[in-house]
Amino acid sequence: MIKSDYLIIGSGIAGLSLALKASKSGSVSLITKKKLFDSATGKAQGGIACVTDKSDSFEAHARDTMVSGAGLCNEKMVEKMVAEGPERIRELISLGVEFTKKNNSDSEFELALEGGHGKRRILHAGDITGNEIERVLIKNIKKNKNIDVYEDHTAIDLILDEDIVCRGVYILSNKNNNTEIFEAKVTVLACGGAGRTYLYTSNPDVATGDGIAMAYRAGANIANMEFVQFHPTCLCSSNANSFLISEAVRGEGAVLKLKNGESFVEKYSPQKELAPRDIVARAIDSELKSSGENFVYLDITAKSKDFLIKRFPNIYAKCFEYGIDISKDMIPVVPAAHFFCGGVAIDENGRTTIKNLYAAGETACSGVHGANRLASNSLLEGIVYAERIYEDSLQFLRKEYSEIDVEPVNNAQSLANEPAVFARKREAVRQLAWDYLGISRSDERLLKAQRRIDILKTEIEQYFKNASFSMDGIELRNIAFVAEMIVRSAIQRKESRGLHFNTDYPFMLPDAKNTIINIK
Repeated sequence: MIKSDYLIIGSGIAGLSLALKASKSGSVSLITKKKLFDSATGKAQGGIACVTDKSDSFEAHARDTMVSGAGLCNEKMVEKMVAEGPERIRELISLGVEFTKKNNSDSEFELALEGGHGKRRILHAGDITGNEIERVLIKNIKKNKNIDVYEDHTAIDLILDEDIVCRGVYILSNKNNNTEIFEAKVTVLACGGAGRTYLYTSNPDVATGDGIAMAYRAGANIANMEFVQFHPTCLCSSNANSFLISEAVRGEGAVLKLKNGESFVEKYSPQKELAPRDIVARAIDSELKSSGENFVYLDITAKSKDFLIKRFPNIYAKCFEYGIDISKDMIPVVPAAHFFCGGVAIDENGRTTIKNLYAAGETACSGVHGANRLASNSLLEGIVYAERIYEDSLQFLRKEYSEIDVEPVNNAQSLANEPAVFARKREAVRQLAWDYLGISRSDERLLKAQRRIDILKTEIEQYFKNASFSMDGIELRNIAFVAEMIVRSAIQRKESRGLHFNTDYPFMLPDAKNTIINIK
């Protein structure tokens, strides 16, 4: 049994930020499924939304967030997040994060514009913002003697005592195939999202909804899982693995076009390419379904090569690698599962409905994103809630807890792992989610999905109980639970709102309500 004051699962911006803060007051065990750098944060291109310009205001940022959220944002949560943003940004800068400055300026940031924002307020580090933030946070983590990092460790399930208090997590060591018990006074799920539940996604391989699935199985409340954001512009290439074309490209003037060269987004929104992501993704989806094509084009050729290389060096280089010179060629793009606005329900301090268990980042549903996340608010949410959780959790460090009576999980089961079985089941779940739980839904498709998921999940759970643990098996189990949660939440919502569009209910009800589910 490995004991610490804090047990943090996940190494994105929320988990890393919290680990650094928590280390000031106690010992920290930081668990990550692969390496520290393997997270969605590291892939974030656009930036982090924050009010830094005198012409901008907290009120304007909050208003843009709530408009994008389609009436479902928690106004109090949004206002707090926006107001606390500048201080959290100053902390990142003090740690060493270097945001891009304006030409010949030592102090003024170059601010980007993205869809749904009425002002330029996106701080960025070129087009590899998440990479820069991760680099700095990890550098500071590695110097910290109060933080023990466990790479290549996969969380299996939460450990609850008889009073339904979270006391830790069962963990699999991927390398030696041993199961271990990690006990802590404070457990935090910061495992990221669940984009890998879908066949096409911008997410890294690790995004299998582990934190949401563990909390669900433990009985925590889960909120708004029907709201899955599809990023409108993922590079469509047989060779590219989930490479995203940042929304900032549209912010700099890129135009979406059909294969015949015609623009089309103006038919769906007067904001055109700068409309919120749900509108742009549905516009592309509608055109693809009408034409039978596999992709549309994103055209930024009106900008000079020098500008593009300077502003989007990573995107320019990656597209060029696939034979696309974005200064001359249009970029083939397609929507892909990108961000979960739902997740483990938390309060304003990051607490879940299970005692001593917190959640943060994309694993959590804090209410700030509502029915559709405003671009570049996710990194902001991660650092804001890391601070909130740290401040709230200090009360638990003073408490004494009785010994937990648990035994290590036996990992020598009767069935050996069969990677081919896991691979087939995994593709079945992901194809089902893509076909029935995508951008456009219907009651008929949702009910079909529910029946098929029930069968698949039963088969997977039975196999999981009889086979030895492996990361592949744990991930397969988790995406099956995520698919179940999406279906359950989507069936509850008898309207179309934000990211959830049901052709049987193409209207928005007057009263916006969250969908809450749990396993009970």
